[in-house]
Amino acid sequence: MTDYFNNNSMLLIIFLLLHILATVTTADSLHYLEPGDSIENSAPGLRIFCHNAKSKYFIYTWRTLIMNLHTDLDTYDLYDGKTPAEVIEKHDINQRSWKFNWFGTKKSKELRINPFEDTCIGVFTYPYNNYRYKMSMKLIKIDSWKVLMTIGGILLFWSAKKLSRNTLFYYLTGVTLGVMFSVLILVWFVGKLLGRGKTMYLMIGTGWAMSSWLARVLWENAQIILIQYRDYVTWYLLITSLISFLICYRIGPVTNDRTKKIIQWFLQAAGMLIIYCSSYFTEASISFCILNFLIYNFPIVVYHKSKSYWKKLFPERRKLLTENEYRLQAIRETNKALDELKGYCSSPESNPWKTVLRLKDPIRFAKFMEGDSHLSDHESSEHDLEITRLIEECEYTEDEYDDDY
Repeated sequence: MTDYFNNNSMLLIIFLLLHILATVTTADSLHYLEPGDSIENSAPGLRIFCHNAKSKYFIYTWRTLIMNLHTDLDTYDLYDGKTPAEVIEKHDINQRSWKFNWFGTKKSKELRINPFEDTCIGVFTYPYNNYRYKMSMKLIKIDSWKVLMTIGGILLFWSAKKLSRNTLFYYLTGVTLGVMFSVLILVWFVGKLLGRGKTMYLMIGTGWAMSSWLARVLWENAQIILIQYRDYVTWYLLITSLISFLICYRIGPVTNDRTKKIIQWFLQAAGMLIIYCSSYFTEASISFCILNFLIYNFPIVVYHKSKSYWKKLFPERRKLLTENEYRLQAIRETNKALDELKGYCSSPESNPWKTVLRLKDPIRFAKFMEGDSHLSDHESSEHDLEITRLIEECEYTEDEYDDDY
């Protein structure tokens, strides 16, 4: 019985020592970075670099943080997570899973992270290699790639109707999809060659994992593949593109209106998705999507109608004209009305004989149509005398007003 308690006590002490050691190791290997900081590492093992989330403001819509890993190593593992505990958990699971990096992050030396979320990046280096490296953080206030994504998404959304009815876009899309789906045809042929034995079932059972792993390896080594197998890749693209073009030419462009409408909706959905993914500031990107949708479905005519309706409900206060402005407006409107009268009388819509019968002085009207003034010399002199009299009366009234005060 005593031996049993002694064994349990020893196990408990060992567990506590391991826990304390792990805590100390984690504290030593945890670093918090801010833009402009850089930390050098000269010890093997797992090192965690974190960044705390910042407040969201509209001016930070296209802001991006970049963690740069400065190293010449190729044998290292990367893990990402929201907390250090999540990074450690992924690392521990990976160490127990036949050395296959199930939860690893892409081995990129430039990691773009969300500045509005807590983010941690774990770097694990093996002790038998040169494990020296430096981790630095850089801030991009306006990420040009994010801005281009926003503009491209908006243009795609607004151009979806024209693109869905464009023949050139139809052939380009058909050729691109043909090249992409040719890989699936190759997989289908391989499945036919293998038959339906255990090997085929194994491929089906591990198809998702194997496909994702293969796609990841191909993407990471795409530049090497293009350089080493450039001729094969070129011929493959040419042949698959030609076959895809011939198939599209045989089928012909889309003629059904409903099919065009479906293509338009698909392109608009893709544009919205691009706008949504164009910023780490989710609320701002969603606002752009909603605003873009409202402007597209409620055009500017509705805005002008609502503005006129608002003016009717709340009319603006009218500005009174000065005496000089009133005189100038009267002259301008009179000349405009006289020109309209000349134009109407000269048009085929007017009956000149009926007009002459209604006039007291047809000769004067004929002179007016030929360019003479609409006032006679006597009327002009009387008008000048009347204006002079009114001005004198106004001056006399002002003098009396000044004498009274």
